[in-house]
Amino acid sequence: MRKKVRNVIIIGAAGRDFHNFNTFFRHNKNYNVVAFTAEQIPGIDDRMYPKELAGEDLYPKGIKIYPESKLTELIKEFDVDDCVFAYSDKPYAYVMGVSAIVNAAGANFWLMGPKDTMVKSKKPVIAVGATRTGCGKSQTSRRIIEYLVEMGFRVVAVRHPMPYDPDLNKQKVQRFAEVADLKKHNCTIEEMEEYEPHVVTKRNVIYAGVDYEAILRAAEQDPDGCDIVLWDGGNNDFPFYQPDLTIGVADPLRPGAEVSYYPGEVVARMADVIVINKIDSASLENINKVRENLRKINPNAMLIDAASTLTVDKPELIKGKKVLVVEDGPTLTHGEMKIGAGTVAAMKHGAAELIDPRPYTVGKLSETFEIYPNIGTLLPAMGYGEEQMKDLEKTIAKTPCDAVVIGTPIDLPRFIKIKQPVVKVGYELQEIGTPTLKEVLDDFVAKHNLKPKRRKK
Repeated sequence: MRKKVRNVIIIGAAGRDFHNFNTFFRHNKNYNVVAFTAEQIPGIDDRMYPKELAGEDLYPKGIKIYPESKLTELIKEFDVDDCVFAYSDKPYAYVMGVSAIVNAAGANFWLMGPKDTMVKSKKPVIAVGATRTGCGKSQTSRRIIEYLVEMGFRVVAVRHPMPYDPDLNKQKVQRFAEVADLKKHNCTIEEMEEYEPHVVTKRNVIYAGVDYEAILRAAEQDPDGCDIVLWDGGNNDFPFYQPDLTIGVADPLRPGAEVSYYPGEVVARMADVIVINKIDSASLENINKVRENLRKINPNAMLIDAASTLTVDKPELIKGKKVLVVEDGPTLTHGEMKIGAGTVAAMKHGAAELIDPRPYTVGKLSETFEIYPNIGTLLPAMGYGEEQMKDLEKTIAKTPCDAVVIGTPIDLPRFIKIKQPVVKVGYELQEIGTPTLKEVLDDFVAKHNLKPKRRKK
């Protein structure tokens, strides 16, 4: 006989897991969420999802977060009926491997979809997602915002969650309108990489946090005004909000990922428009492979070709020099990229050698290379907490090089001391040929009969 109340574990990484709970389980008396498990992000296990966020009516003590490695024993200990897989950028073999663990322990394996997890906005929503971590979602989002602001619209961006503060209540709803807000909210490097480019340009504000319905309602009523909400996705997840226009980003440097990673294929299949980025760095063979895969699974999507154009502030510090390249952390780790903006810049500007940082890593960074041994001769800018940031600083200091080439979107020397000369690399999206994002947005504005509330600057 089916239980009246079913015990549930949500398997996650401090993002989609909390959102699925908030939107479907928090006030649902048919289910009892007995635990979260945590993976991918260091230090998030062995915490509590607090009662204030969990809903004190059903969860007066909150919900404990355990390491995913304890999944089998947790299923047995709590007599679990259903396990919800709720994190992103994993190959299908990995996802089904977790499914086998869950089924072997006696529980059901559950992948929740948009119907039960998307929140409806009162404003038009443009959602940006991707087939893998590091495809170029953020630069695509910035390009879209640039166009919309030039048209006179007030755009509020909402970023996929990165709640790394030990006190999750502090991160229920976060608003970032200026650089000082990054310090106010005790942001990690990973958070700053996503938020800083928005607030530095002063084009728009950006929200993030834990409770994404509360975040959406705050964004819709932003004090600076809101005509359009832009969902800036994380990893390769599909949107938390019901989109009126979905734009996906694919990466020909990792061909085939668009049909072999979860939930990136969901993004590719549901997208109205797909940007094939980095065509300036990829081979024609790989570009065509991605194009063919996308056509097979989503023949109605508009495809846009784009390049990730680089800016380098001090190229003279690269030419003929031995350089240490620092790239975005998640892109190198679970994103599995072998090359980033800093690497491309170093090669284009004639670096004599890319110094291997592995002999010089300390602490948490040494652990990162043990977990992800295929990173190679690049240094991931891991900064999920103060300890990792200190380890990053020490590793850079120990590495013998003429210059440090930074391919992350934040001003890293503002947060850690770097004794060597620093080269900063920026990257922006540039459409190649037609169609363009501007054409897509013109059609979107016309279709929804949107009128700007302010004059163009």
